[in-house]
Amino acid sequence: MLASMQQISVSPVFVGRGTEITELTDALKRAGSGSPQAVLVGGEAGVGKTRLLEEFLARADADGGGVVTTVGGCLEVGAEGLPYAPLATALRRLHRGLGTELEVAAAGMEGHLARLLPDFGEADGEPNDEYGRARLFEHTARLFERLGTDRTLVLAVEDLHWSDRSTRELLAYLVRTLHRARVLLVATYRTDDLHRRHPLRPFLAELERLRTVQRLELERFGPGEVAAQLAGILGTADPDRQLVDRIHRRSEGNPFFVEELATAFQDGCSAGLTDSLRDILLVRVEALDEETQRVLRIAAEGGSYVEHALLAAVLDDEEELIESLRAAVGANILRPDTDGDGYRFRHALVREAVSDDLLPGERHRINRRFATALEAQPHLVGSDVRPARLANYWYHAHDPARALPSALDAARAARRRNAFAEQLRMLERALELWDQVSEEVLAHTLRPYDWAETYPPCSCDVVTHDPECERLQLVDVLAEAVVAARRSGDRERGLSLSRRALKLVDETKDPARAAWFRMNRARMFGHLNRSKDQDEAAYARRLVEQLPPSAVQAEVFALSAGIAMLNSPTGESVELAERAAAIAREVGAHAVEQHARMTLGTLRNDLGNDPEAAVAELSAAVAATRELGVPDLMLRGLNNLASLLQSLGRAEEAVVLAREGLETADGNGLLRNIGTLLVGNLAEALMDLGRTEEAAEALAGAERTQQPGSHAEFLDRLRGELALMSGDLPSAAGMLAQARASDRVCQFQHSVPISRLAVLIAARGGRLLEARAELLAVIDNPIPAGNEAALYPLLVDGAAAEADSRGLPEAGPGRAEVLAKIAAVAALLTPKASLHHGWARLLEAELARAEDRDTPAQWATAVEALRPAGLPGPLAAALLRAGEAEVLAGHREAGAELLREARKLAGARSDTALLAEITALAERAGLALSGRTGAGAPVAAAPPSGGDSFGLTPRERDVLRLLARGRTNRQIAEELYISPKTASVHVSNILGKLAVAGRGEAAALAHRLRLFPEDLAPAGR
Repeated sequence: MLASMQQISVSPVFVGRGTEITELTDALKRAGSGSPQAVLVGGEAGVGKTRLLEEFLARADADGGGVVTTVGGCLEVGAEGLPYAPLATALRRLHRGLGTELEVAAAGMEGHLARLLPDFGEADGEPNDEYGRARLFEHTARLFERLGTDRTLVLAVEDLHWSDRSTRELLAYLVRTLHRARVLLVATYRTDDLHRRHPLRPFLAELERLRTVQRLELERFGPGEVAAQLAGILGTADPDRQLVDRIHRRSEGNPFFVEELATAFQDGCSAGLTDSLRDILLVRVEALDEETQRVLRIAAEGGSYVEHALLAAVLDDEEELIESLRAAVGANILRPDTDGDGYRFRHALVREAVSDDLLPGERHRINRRFATALEAQPHLVGSDVRPARLANYWYHAHDPARALPSALDAARAARRRNAFAEQLRMLERALELWDQVSEEVLAHTLRPYDWAETYPPCSCDVVTHDPECERLQLVDVLAEAVVAARRSGDRERGLSLSRRALKLVDETKDPARAAWFRMNRARMFGHLNRSKDQDEAAYARRLVEQLPPSAVQAEVFALSAGIAMLNSPTGESVELAERAAAIAREVGAHAVEQHARMTLGTLRNDLGNDPEAAVAELSAAVAATRELGVPDLMLRGLNNLASLLQSLGRAEEAVVLAREGLETADGNGLLRNIGTLLVGNLAEALMDLGRTEEAAEALAGAERTQQPGSHAEFLDRLRGELALMSGDLPSAAGMLAQARASDRVCQFQHSVPISRLAVLIAARGGRLLEARAELLAVIDNPIPAGNEAALYPLLVDGAAAEADSRGLPEAGPGRAEVLAKIAAVAALLTPKASLHHGWARLLEAELARAEDRDTPAQWATAVEALRPAGLPGPLAAALLRAGEAEVLAGHREAGAELLREARKLAGARSDTALLAEITALAERAGLALSGRTGAGAPVAAAPPSGGDSFGLTPRERDVLRLLARGRTNRQIAEELYISPKTASVHVSNILGKLAVAGRGEAAALAHRLRLFPEDLAPAGR
């Protein structure tokens, strides 16, 4: 019936099926080791069994001469196929490919094998007795064993559901008797063709019990795979999301149907279903009697699932209905639903093909009968689906007067379930129908909307009362559609709807409504990272500034304060937030009040000096929002509170809140809106705690699920930091470049941590001037208030880069100026938590080290200041420098104790880069970090000379010292009286032993690890 589908491979790229390809490849490897394997691949028609098989066979063939493949297909001829047809085809292809090699393998068995393949010659005259089949089977098995002696043989059989009994029995024999041959058998079959009594069922059950048999079931594609398939078909790297969603919904992920629908799209088919596909899908339907076809036509208009009681109400004779349903189920067109008392079509496109075959008037009449029956007996369907079902029936009945109010009812129901995309679809349907309904009908059938937002009522003159204000207006529907578009993530559509609405609103007569639309436009521009958000918010604020207190006024003020908070907060921002909260409290706009309080809490932390009060304000707002049951607002509070706590060093609490936020977002369908931020907050807090494996899992989970939305640069930056900790500089640099590709890097809270990553990558790579430029790009510009948590680490790493590079030729010019700028910026910061105080002490010590005036006491102060926060990252760095200072001061055991603690913390957080630095320092100083401490401990050996810990020869140490001073190969050669070529060889050996990528990185490592302290410190140090 669907034979042509096997030849369709529209997409030039192979999509998905990674797990299945891996399973097949693993089976091939096991077969190649001498353990025969069989893989049974099942799936519905069109799900991609043939495409998967083709891809696997192509990859197997591409591996070289170690694998030979062949394939044969079962033929549909009556109830069963031709005997041995797939084996005959497979052997014939082997004969063409191997030629005389196959003939040699068949030597002595030609007369028996000729029953499978006449190419072997005449079949022997042996009678067809009861043992004849057994001999044929044995000779066939022996042939495959011989062929698999020097190579792996892959035998593929397609469409096993059409196989004859003999073929099935021969295949079963091969699977059971091939014990040592390098043979892989792959067979495909259709699951949707296997009715209860299909002969393939017991065959599969029997084989599946064998150890060497594996069964794979191909699932339909998800949205991401459909998008990739469409990208290949349409020849575009980024297919339109709406097209992807539409085709995925209509095809239900069946790759064949995706291809047909994509072809229809390319051909401009408005129905979305090509004639060839419709004809294929209707074959079984047209084979049924007329009454059953009539029932199917009616059922097709009932929906993807139709209740038996509803069908009975629409049709007159229930006895005939039951008989027709029995016939449709027997033909595998309908199937009883296991979750309820109703029926589903075998596939959604089968139902659509039946529906498309209806005459226009016939379709309208059937839908009217469904709508009338459901209105008369609402209990016929579940209350959760009734509004949408009724709206669809009336819409397809072409009755706008009934379809418009039912669409609005369905939109309300969708909103109550947080199904914002479905709500928007119903509201847009209402907008489509609006002009088709008379004013008289509108006046009598539409009631005011039950708003979930702060949309203001009409402010018409109460003296000359306008009767139209008692019913829903077009602008009201547009307002609700704007909210639905914003919440569903379709902000471009929201901007379009709001623009249409503003044309209907006279801002001089109704400034509150105009301000409301401006406010929502500001929100959507902000989400799209467009600068117009500030302009729209300022416009809205001007419109409501002199109005009496209202929810809209409060929300406009709160939004303006929030935008300022993200860009350049001032004292006026705090006043705006306070004013917004007070007005909202006065008018009973509870959600707006908590929104303003959340902004106020963050502003008080940024601009004030009482972080506990800020945390208390945010925590109270989050608690109040939980009671209100407004999920998006609660998520904003959870996100802001988690971020605030993380910035104050309270990472454990941040982890709990971020996890709660992700769970809430997932349960309410809001991951698209805020999931990326919550994942970033979670991963960053986990990294602060040293739980890097958990952080990596969180980031990998976000990548796997392909969470849409903005702030991808947040996650890229964190991935870069993890790569840097592992010592993978190229990956870290790649993540940095990816993060900087985002437009949101312009926001200070995002740009500073990304600049810090750039400083670290450049410093580790020995590029001091680049690290310095990255630092200056931040501190040479105005510094907004309230960014201590981001700025302190950047300043510390910038100062450390300057300290590590002392002695480099390029380090001298400009260093004093850079250090002065770092100190000046630090003077502007106000530490608000113990973590900030710890960073400040660490910065003071690094600045002193950069000027070669640091003391053990300074580092000890930094260590003790960082201990209360309990974060292993900055504490381990401080302990390393404190240990180094103690060793340089001659306090070797005290230094060893500090380095032991630093190593423990670095190891716990998998910071291999820091571990390497700690280990190198200990080896150079001759310190045993794993031995006993205190009285009775063994005396450490004298520190080795510079470079000994890396296995450098004396000559290589001399070369490295000069390299660290900036000498070229020729200069090194002249100074050491060697040839430039010999100097080049020494440099190459040094780079390998130091495990660095270039001369600059080697010089930076030498300076950072003080391999030649006599070049860095004064004589008395």
